[in-house]
Amino acid sequence: MIYSIVNLKGGVGKTTTAAALWAGLGKRGYRTLAIDLDPQQNLTYNSGAGESGKTVLSLLTREASAEEAIQHADMGDIIAASKALAGADAFLVETGKEYRLKEALEPIEDNYDYIIIDCPPSLGALSVNALTVCNKAIAPSQADYFSLQGIEQLAETVKSVKKYCNHELEIMGILMTRYNDRTVLTKNITKYVEQISDKLNTKLFETKIREGIAIKEAQLSQQSIFDYAPSSNVAADYKKFIEELLVSEKEQ
Repeated sequence: MIYSIVNLKGGVGKTTTAAALWAGLGKRGYRTLAIDLDPQQNLTYNSGAGESGKTVLSLLTREASAEEAIQHADMGDIIAASKALAGADAFLVETGKEYRLKEALEPIEDNYDYIIIDCPPSLGALSVNALTVCNKAIAPSQADYFSLQGIEQLAETVKSVKKYCNHELEIMGILMTRYNDRTVLTKNITKYVEQISDKLNTKLFETKIREGIAIKEAQLSQQSIFDYAPSSNVAADYKKFIEELLVSEKEQ
């Protein structure tokens, strides 16, 4: 199963969610691989992986195989990002550019139960490659209007990618992050998200990820939230989300 964690707005918890899924599924005994497709390299840093060797850029330019680019980190296997990914739209211009990542991952896909792709907060060649290769997209969102705009824009992109590149592509669900149910604004926007999810033929996950300083501390220490603060609210929420995700997979 390949999941792309995507929203066309930044700062909504994509990397946090990707890292939690990657590490959490690994702790359940699944073979996991993370792919950092964001030029900001946050997941790469969080994992302690380096940019000195082959990166996902090497895959997209066909300069290396996926097997050559895999690094082994405490959270699991990862293919690191590169700052040079910021120029992807300039060097990925040939016919079939949308399939570069899919072609690169095909030889190793069966080696893993889950591949988790952390996407950049923009629409371009990188995001389209991620949506072309994945089975499902998961869209993290905060309880604010701009995050919801990012999801609506994502829905249009998914529609085009599904038509031309990946007929099986779906948004599996919207995951609310940095959640505070004590505010009226959050409650109102949550109701609006439910309406949007119905409109997009997807769902709002029942699990909500609460805000917590532990996640930032875990990232700084280059550990998973489950290792750094296993008793924190955030760790509990992501454990619950993983359970919900696994149940959803069985139902589909």
